[in-house]
This record gives sequence, structure tokens and C-alpha cells, in this order.
Amino acid sequence: MNSLPVIIAVDGSDHSLKALEWALDAARRRGAELLVVHIRADYVKALPVPGVPPVMPSVDEVPVLTSVQEALESRPDMPSVRYSTLDGSPASALIELADDAQLLVLGSRGRGGFASLLLGSVSRACTARAACPVVVVPHAARTEAVEAAGAFGRVALGLAPEETSDATVEFAFEEAERREAGLQVVTTYPVPFSSLTLMGGYMDATGAAESPRMEKTLAEAQDARLGAFTERYPDVPVEKVVTAADAAGRLVIASQTADLLVVGRHRRRVNADSFLVGSAANAVLLHAQCPVAVVPA
Repeated sequence: MNSLPVIIAVDGSDHSLKALEWALDAARRRGAELLVVHIRADYVKALPVPGVPPVMPSVDEVPVLTSVQEALESRPDMPSVRYSTLDGSPASALIELADDAQLLVLGSRGRGGFASLLLGSVSRACTARAACPVVVVPHAARTEAVEAAGAFGRVALGLAPEETSDATVEFAFEEAERREAGLQVVTTYPVPFSSLTLMGGYMDATGAAESPRMEKTLAEAQDARLGAFTERYPDVPVEKVVTAADAAGRLVIASQTADLLVVGRHRRRVNADSFLVGSAANAVLLHAQCPVAVVPA
């Protein structure tokens, strides 16, 4: 069993409290400790003497963490919970904490005003650079249309057979097994348009013939890629989808009937500080209607 904690960042907003509920469930399923972290980004900025930190308040004196503690203290079936407050850059602090975590959970928005923009940039930085998988829980306005249906009993995985890392596939299978859920594996390929199609005409015979061949080739590659994992996780039912579609759009559709969507992080970063996640993963983070796990290679 992984002894590292699940980390959840909270700022007192409804969005972060929604993510807290997801993190509590994740910690229970893993038998892991939950580390609840509040990072005060503006505290250091307000210091009268730059570089001279004041005496730090105790956890009980931090309103955000105190309210979380009060909300959780009477809850049944709680995992082990620890609280921590830090001052400084939220992105830097969380990325550093992620070095010793099995999972980092974030809300997709923070408090109103500047903090909302700040948390958006934090989510982007963490999904691009954290050493552990990062789960971003979408805000309620984006999920209300599907949450009424309850749990779907499905994890969805975006798979490019030759690019998606083993760590990403393993994470998806493990999560499906923990949830006793099915796993939908989605692989897409571009529709071969002719020049006439682009001008509003029709697909030519070459394009029409190419599509089935590409689908067959990708289906075989998908089967080969998943073979070792289906043997290792025999109790996870797998639904394989290979279709001509835009990858991001098809994964957003998959998110409408999934409890978790898993994607891999972009491997080809320009430098260590790059915020590139991959165009499909980035679009999914912006539009998915269920929590999204971004897994580093």
C-alpha cells in the first residue's frame, strides 16, 4: 500500500470544498492520510519588512483550516487527516509538496476576484509540473447537468497507443479497480478530409477507404497496448472505443458519463518551467464535466 498522503489544497471557496469531498473519498479508497493544505499567497506580500517572516499562527488560528476542521470533525468514516498552512507561492508550494504525495487534488476555481485567477494558474502549473498525478475537480456550474445522475461506475481513459505512458494507463486501471468500475478507453484519429470536403463538398473515395484502415490499425494497436493491463486487472471490464474525432472533444463527451477522466501529461516540454500539458489535456481541463486526473510520465 502507498504510504504517501493525498493532498488537497483549500482556500475557503465552495470550489475548493467540492474538491475536498473528492479528496476525502480518494483517501478513503486508498487507505491513505489526507493532508489538507491552505497556502496564503498574500501573506508574504504584505510583510512590512521584506524577507523577515513574522511568527506564524498555529493551525487553530487559521480561519480557513479551522472551518474545514469544524466541518469534518463529526463526519463518519473519516480517513486520517492532517492540516497544514504555508505562506508563499501556491504553485511552488504545492509542486514541492507533490514530491512526497501519491495524489494532489485541486478545485478548478478559487475565491472570487484575483484569487480565482490565481487558483486557475495554480491548477495549470501543478498539472504541468507536479511529480504525482493531479486531479482537478470542476466547479459546480460545469457539472450540475450530470451530477444529478449520481455515480456512473465508469472511469474514462484517453489513450494514444504509442504515446500514452504506462503510468497513465496503470493509474486508470487502478482507479477503476478501486471503484469497482468499468474502464472506457478512448482512442481517436483525425477524419481524412479531401479538399472538396473542406470546401463543403463530399469525402472522396480515397478518404472513405482510408478511414476504416486507420480504425483497424488503431484498434489493433490499442489491443496490444492494453494487453498486459487487462491481464493484470482481470476484474476491470474494459470498453474499447476507436473513432474518427477530435481527441479533446471526444474526451469531453466521455466525461459526461464518467466519474473520472484520466489523461497523460505532455511529454515534450520546452524546459522545466514550461506549463505545457498537451492541447487535448488542456482542453479537457477547461471543459470536462467530471474530475480530470493528469498523470505525469
